[in-house]
Amino acid sequence: MTELATGAGEPKTADPVSASKDAEPSVVRVSQWSDIRHRFVQNKLAVLGLAIIVVLILAAIFAPLLAPHDPLEQDLNATLQSPGAGHWLGTDSLGRDQLSRLIYGSRIAMIVGLASILVAMTLGILFGALAGYYGRWLDTVIMRVADVFFAFPLLIGAIVIILLMGRGVMPVVLSLGIFSWATFARLLRSQILSVREMDYVHAAKALGASQGRIIRKHILPNSLTSVLVYGTSNVGIAIVAEASLSYLGVGVDPEVAEWGNMIAAGRGFMGVKDFMWTYPSIAIVITALGFILLGNGLRDALDPKLR
Repeated sequence: MTELATGAGEPKTADPVSASKDAEPSVVRVSQWSDIRHRFVQNKLAVLGLAIIVVLILAAIFAPLLAPHDPLEQDLNATLQSPGAGHWLGTDSLGRDQLSRLIYGSRIAMIVGLASILVAMTLGILFGALAGYYGRWLDTVIMRVADVFFAFPLLIGAIVIILLMGRGVMPVVLSLGIFSWATFARLLRSQILSVREMDYVHAAKALGASQGRIIRKHILPNSLTSVLVYGTSNVGIAIVAEASLSYLGVGVDPEVAEWGNMIAAGRGFMGVKDFMWTYPSIAIVITALGFILLGNGLRDALDPKLR
């Protein structure tokens, strides 16, 4: 009884194995997408670019609710009014409200910018994947065709297609997309040439995977990062090109509320009514800047070399 009582009163020694487990710091696992999102959020300029684009997209969607007037409504008794209470950004030579036309112009800018880059990326990914993976004579043919498109300046080539198809949003989208695919194809081709030599691609071939599956499941997902970043940055360039075409009189119809048309309508009043061309010019610059900042932010977040 004495021995049992003495043993019961002795202090218990801690298990060293359990103590070491308790002392180990907990490991927090972060997914790849969480890491990318964290790096993107830390880039203030990228967040600013995203905010600009979101505001423009919302303005384009809710233009009928935001615009104070009909953008096509003419009031010949209120022509060339300076910015004021009735018309915050003034009126043009036909008495149309500049603010309403500016808001509706964001629709054309977003549609043409995003759709034309989508067309260019689709063509570029298709031809770039074929050239980069299969190589040989197919690579030579596709790259020489791309060189032909590189020889044409973007605006000159777009004007040729628009003159053949006629004016409108769809011809502008197709013309800008067709003369922009070559850069995407060459960029993707260079990425595929390095990715196709990776061990996991050779392992997929050894396991009997078809060439189409290898391209879809292994090569393209690991090669598209630079293409997506380049495409995001170039949406702004497409918007500038679309406004340039309308300014030259070969884009959308002149009566359409579009930023290039607004600048063209105000060029005859430079030095007198500068507000007619200043505000749409600022809108183009801010939009292009937003997409460039977003593209740079995506590059910094997705590129492992910049971590």
